[in-house]
Amino acid sequence: MILQHGTIHTMAGETIEQGYIVIQNGVIEQVGTGDLLHVEDEDIIDLKGAHVYPGFIDAHTHLGIFEDGLNFEGDDCNEDTEPITPHLRAIDAINPMENCFREALEGGVTTVVTGPGSANPISGQLAAIKTYGNCIDRMIVKAPLAIKMALGENPKSVYHDKSQTPVTRMATAALIREQLHKAKHYLEDKKRALEDEDSTPPEYDLKCEALIPALEKEIQVHFHAHRADDIFTAIRLAKEFGLDYVIVHGTEGHLIADELKEEQVRILSGPFLSDRSKPELKNLTPSCPGILMKHGIQTAIITDHPVIPLQYLTLAAGLAVREGADYDAALKAITIEPARICGIEKQVGSIEKGKDADLVVFEQDPLLLSAKPTMVFVNGIRRV
Repeated sequence: MILQHGTIHTMAGETIEQGYIVIQNGVIEQVGTGDLLHVEDEDIIDLKGAHVYPGFIDAHTHLGIFEDGLNFEGDDCNEDTEPITPHLRAIDAINPMENCFREALEGGVTTVVTGPGSANPISGQLAAIKTYGNCIDRMIVKAPLAIKMALGENPKSVYHDKSQTPVTRMATAALIREQLHKAKHYLEDKKRALEDEDSTPPEYDLKCEALIPALEKEIQVHFHAHRADDIFTAIRLAKEFGLDYVIVHGTEGHLIADELKEEQVRILSGPFLSDRSKPELKNLTPSCPGILMKHGIQTAIITDHPVIPLQYLTLAAGLAVREGADYDAALKAITIEPARICGIEKQVGSIEKGKDADLVVFEQDPLLLSAKPTMVFVNGIRRV
């Protein structure tokens, strides 16, 4: 397949006027400018000057795991019967037949990170997936991508109602620390047993096994944290155990931007198209991502779907621009930056040779309220 005569916003450093994209086997084979001569491909789309972007990426959602329009029947987001559940896998709960997948595609979102919520201090395993398909195993970009952990009000409020620990921020951090120590010692015992035939391997522990990739930096830890003090607790825990971590939400990040820059923190910022529904959101502002970006902090914009429906990711980016974010930085915050932050940039996030042919075509500025994709491609196949 060939797309030609378009303005190609590669998110890889340059914009190509009157450009073309050659797609083979679902992958971008070539990107260039001008007309392709001696082309034998029968599947040629003339873009007639339209704008092409990489498929948009939302790096924090609960797509398919917190189903739209349902109550407990479609809520597989929080296993709040116990506070420590690192062994739970998002892919075992995602329903790709849910209507919101189609709506995400229609909004140009082709890749999301989805998974458990923030009821538990350690909630489970996140997955990066494409938004088109009927079998989750065939939609995976990376799974597990990260272990989800949560600080602040959510674990407190959930377990306070149950008269069960944790009901304080101290207990939340202590439970996380305790389980990480268990996993660390479990890993040490496993390695010792491999090296010394006289050593007995530990009894199999599914929770510890789930945390080993995080301790060895094979996968990330995504910390849910809104308040500044919770962000610093996440940093403290990450340093203590040598974790490759990302802050999710970072609602008060703009208040501590200098410190976050010093710590080289990465933030998935949002949602800010919402109300201040709880005390820790009192400093919620759509100017936050712009402030973080101006401080040189690696930032992506998120919807936290279904808090904000996925198809409005571009509206969130547009609002960030209105409130001070650089326009190009906001576009990168829903394309290449979430890919880089989540470690999937070799596959998605920009229009470059060798990457998945996930593309979205617009006739106008995609961050405008009136903008709607005219074409969306996932793995080189037009789906919208």
